[in-house]
Amino acid sequence: MNKPVIAIVGRPNVGKSTLFNKLIGQRVSIVDDTPGVTRDRIYGEVEWCGKTAMVIDTGGIEPKSDDVILEQMRRQAELAIDTANAIILVTDCKSGMVATDADVAQMLQKSGKPIVVCVNKCDTVGEPDMAFYEFYNLGLGDPVQVSAVHGHGTGDLLDAVYKHLTFSDEEEEGEDAVNVAVIGKPNAGKSSLINKITSSERCIVSDIAGTTRDSIDTLIENSYGRFNFTDTAGLRRQSRIYDDIEKYSILRAKMAIERSDVCVIMIDATEGITEQDTKVAGLAHEAGKACILAVNKWDAVEKNDKTMSEFKKKLDADFAFMSYAPQVFISAKTGQRIDRLFEAIVAANENASLRIRTGMLNELLAQATTRVQPPSDKGKRLKIYYMTQASVKPPTFVFFCNNAELFHFSYQRYLENRIREAFGLEGTPIRMIIRERGDK
Repeated sequence: MNKPVIAIVGRPNVGKSTLFNKLIGQRVSIVDDTPGVTRDRIYGEVEWCGKTAMVIDTGGIEPKSDDVILEQMRRQAELAIDTANAIILVTDCKSGMVATDADVAQMLQKSGKPIVVCVNKCDTVGEPDMAFYEFYNLGLGDPVQVSAVHGHGTGDLLDAVYKHLTFSDEEEEGEDAVNVAVIGKPNAGKSSLINKITSSERCIVSDIAGTTRDSIDTLIENSYGRFNFTDTAGLRRQSRIYDDIEKYSILRAKMAIERSDVCVIMIDATEGITEQDTKVAGLAHEAGKACILAVNKWDAVEKNDKTMSEFKKKLDADFAFMSYAPQVFISAKTGQRIDRLFEAIVAANENASLRIRTGMLNELLAQATTRVQPPSDKGKRLKIYYMTQASVKPPTFVFFCNNAELFHFSYQRYLENRIREAFGLEGTPIRMIIRERGDK
C-alpha cells in the first residue's frame, strides 16, 4: 500500500463511521445509534488537495471491558493503529469529555503516532459549545470541531491530519484485482478464511453467529495474482432478521455479490447442506456471477472412504441449478486446500471473461443441430440461423431463429451442454437470449 494510512479511533457511539463515510464520500460503514455497530476494520480512500490517503474505520474502544467481542474490537483497533501513519481520535461534544476518552488517548500516546483530536457533533455554526474546551485536557494539542453529519469542519480536520503525512509521487501499478465475495450463512467460517489467507487477524472471528456486520474488503497479492476479498455478513432467513443493523448487513452482503467477479459460497461441512445454503447460492447464480462451492471445516468431519463421494452426491443434487460450480473441500482453520481454492477462483474468473469468435460458435451450432434435430410442433420446425456472443461476465449468447416459441427449454439446455463441452466454462453460468429474425 503506497498511500499513507489514517486510522479513525475513539470510544463507542461518537460518530466514527459517520465521519468515515463523510470523508470517503460513500456510505460504506453501517451507521446506527446503537453503540458497537462497527466491529472490524473497514478501509476506504480519502482525497484532499489532490492527494489520496487510505482511511480505516474501527470499532469503538472500551479499554477496560472483558466482553469477548469488545475485546476483539479493541484488538482490531490496535492493529489499525499499528499500520496507521496518523490517527484521528474522535470524541463527542454533546456528552463532553468522559473517562474513556482519556483512557483511549493514553493508549494512543503509547503508539508514538501523530494524533489529531476531532470533537464531533458540533452541529451548530459559530462559537463552539463550552464542552469543546474540555478536550484540551487530553494534552494532544488543539482539537478540531467537526459535524460529521453535516460535513462542517472536515476540511480543517484533513488539513490538520495531512500535515503529518508523506505522499509518494509513484502511482501503484499492476493488473486489476479479481473481486471475490465470500458469502454463506452465519458461522460458516467466512472471516476465518480471510484471516487464513492474509495470515493476520483481518476480521473478528467468534463462535457467535452474526459477528461480521459490514462487508470488509481485503487486498491480497500472491503467486496466483491480485485479489480483493470481501468478507460479508452471514445471510439468514428473512423471518429471523429482527434488527435494523442486520438488515443493513444483509443489504451490504447483497451489494458485495453485485460488485464481485467470483462468489465463494461457504458451506459448513459439520452441519451439512441446508436450505439456506442453496438460497444464498441462488443469489449469486441469479446475479450471473462465477461461483465456487467451498465446503469448509472438512478437517472436523469424521470420515471413511465414502464420506467425500457421498457429500459430493448431495452437493450435486442440492445445487443441480448450478452444476457448473466447482467443489473444493477446505479447512479455513488449518489452511487445507486453500491453494486449490485460489486455482478455482482464477479459472472461474477467466472462464467468465472468455470471448468466443462467432465463426467457432456457428461451427459448433451446425454440429449440434446435425447431431440432434431442433424440435418441431404442429408441422413447424425450429430453425436456428446463427448465434453470437453478446457479452461476458457471464458469457451471454444470442440465438437468431424463425420462432422463439419452438425453442424449447430442453433444447436450450442441450446447446448449453455442447458449449460447455467445447469451451469448458467451468465455474461460470451461461446466459442465452433467443431472438426471432426481424426482432430488434
